[in-house]
Amino acid sequence: MAQSLSRIYIHVIFHIKTTSPVVRDDDLERMHSYIGQLVNTTGCGVLQVGGTEDHVHVLLMLSKNESIAHVVEEVKRNSSRWIKTIAPCYDKFGWQGGYGAFSISRSVVDKTLQYIRGQKEHHTKHTFMEEYTAFLKLYGIEYDERYVFSD
Repeated sequence: MAQSLSRIYIHVIFHIKTTSPVVRDDDLERMHSYIGQLVNTTGCGVLQVGGTEDHVHVLLMLSKNESIAHVVEEVKRNSSRWIKTIAPCYDKFGWQGGYGAFSISRSVVDKTLQYIRGQKEHHTKHTFMEEYTAFLKLYGIEYDERYVFSD
């Protein structure tokens, strides 16, 4: 083929360190917007960013020229640096080293968008740990509970 084409939807989830301050409600929208900009600067296309004070969900279209690991590294590194500049309470802010990345079929993109937009309500009923382990089980990912939630 003369041209390389792809459309790969990825749902990424990452969490703050246990020693990190949470993101204040007043700063969540700014943080999500900034993360979306960072995704776009990697050449990927952001579809939605959401989450709560302690974790982020990103739905993106992966560029044919990027790896998930590089995109997440860039987003986490740069958003962590940025949030430390907006208020002194974030001096010790940091993301955990790991992340979850899950492929999304085109047929469930709209459902995933709604799910990410509904994070605040979702977490009135479910903890992050319950949510994340449900994803791991749904995708058949083996994990060790001793390490999956540690910094």
